[in-house]
Amino acid sequence: MSALLSKHPKQTGVALITVMLIVALCAVIATQMTARLQVQMQRSANIIFNQQAYWYAMGAEAFTKRVLITVFKEDEDITHLGQAWAQGKMTYPVDFGEISGEIFDLQSCLNLNALRAVLTNTGGGNLPNNTNKVPARLALEALLINLQLDGVSSFEAESMADSLTDWLDENSRISGLGGAEDDDYASREFSYLAANNFLASVNELRIIEHFTPKIIEAIKPYVCVIPASDQHKININTLSSEHAELLQALLDSTLDQAQDILDARPEKGFASLNDFYNLPEVVKLSNFNDKKVQFVVDSEYFTLKASANFNNSFFAMKSVMKVTNNKYIDVISRTVGRN
Repeated sequence: MSALLSKHPKQTGVALITVMLIVALCAVIATQMTARLQVQMQRSANIIFNQQAYWYAMGAEAFTKRVLITVFKEDEDITHLGQAWAQGKMTYPVDFGEISGEIFDLQSCLNLNALRAVLTNTGGGNLPNNTNKVPARLALEALLINLQLDGVSSFEAESMADSLTDWLDENSRISGLGGAEDDDYASREFSYLAANNFLASVNELRIIEHFTPKIIEAIKPYVCVIPASDQHKININTLSSEHAELLQALLDSTLDQAQDILDARPEKGFASLNDFYNLPEVVKLSNFNDKKVQFVVDSEYFTLKASANFNNSFFAMKSVMKVTNNKYIDVISRTVGRN
């Protein structure tokens, strides 16, 4: 036997090395399989956690609908900041996480889509171009001036209103000196065309002529977007007292006059528009009759900003809701993301 081994000593060494290589290869394969299994398990867990966070957020939406229905059963003809929906951001603990949500009235801000409306005279025809400015457009121009932003004069404010109007309207005609249509956007390095349709988000202002990030951030607290609606109705009961500049723009008044009106507002808001009209601070305003049509004391559009955490998974969304005539709540849009 020893003679046989002595004849093939090299073969014994090769066999040992081969066995070691096979063992090492099996170890590498096993390690990779284990790593892949762990990744797949973590991926599956993440999907499950994200789905749970999503359904938590949807639960917040369902809860919001119930809150709004309850509120409007109690107060059918009035919406004010003393109601349950207006309590600010609420956070509720749940198993392995939490749900947060805040409801906003979309009629306490200037609807940018209202600039898409067409102003007509009593005869049904369009007014001359120099007077063809809907109330929402006049309010936007005034708001930009009232905020006293660096580099924003009356000309720049009008130019921004021109470009936004052109972005929204159905035609391809430039509405004014500061307007911008397809040719202006197509000539850019990364070309695109004007939407000629409603805005879906305030963030769309980033790609509209004349609007800078600084200006957009400054006006965000005062403006909003109601999807596919050119309605321009501001609820005087839900307009924040911190946003007197918007009321100043709507009334073409001074900032002090606007602030006095908001400070004089009853705790539960004005019970009717006549109560608002007869407020001494309002009666003193000049040309107020021309501006009455902009105001209401009840709201039909709301937005919910909801977020949910579940096992370190985060989900955020924004839902826009409309109160129907029979006090049912329709969800007309959902946007996923923090903004």
